[in-house]
Amino acid sequence: MNKKIIATNRKARFNYEILETYEAGIVLDGGEVKSSRAGGVNLKDGYVGLEKNEIFLYNINISPYKFTSGGQELKYNPQRPRKLLLHKKEIIKLQNKVNEKGFTIIPTEIYFKNGLVKVEIAVAKGKKLWDKREAIKKREIERELRKIKS
Repeated sequence: MNKKIIATNRKARFNYEILETYEAGIVLDGGEVKSSRAGGVNLKDGYVGLEKNEIFLYNINISPYKFTSGGQELKYNPQRPRKLLLHKKEIIKLQNKVNEKGFTIIPTEIYFKNGLVKVEIAVAKGKKLWDKREAIKKREIERELRKIKS
């Protein structure tokens, strides 16, 4: 499998506890695919929402492809909602998870897989402040151990 990562949401693993991950296709325009191939994707504030048994990706920024012509860049919205492609059973399972208290769905990665753009979404639960502090302490201890070993 050829998997070329375009963008990752690094803050997602810090701010959320990841419980399950899913791979979804995404509906994009031609210019968006070209722009994502060039690395013009930002997942920082992205989230996933459910509407009428469909799933959408909100607030991700895919910058306009700089080589477009014909004035298309003027009417392009880089943060428009983008539909995700999942099986109906998976969407129902995600709806049930989101209806539980404290769970949300966030995008963690966008990548090319066999020439197609895919999004990895995760069912996550928000971390509390003390959870984040523990993660920072653990990271610093591991860093100190690596310094001592080398």
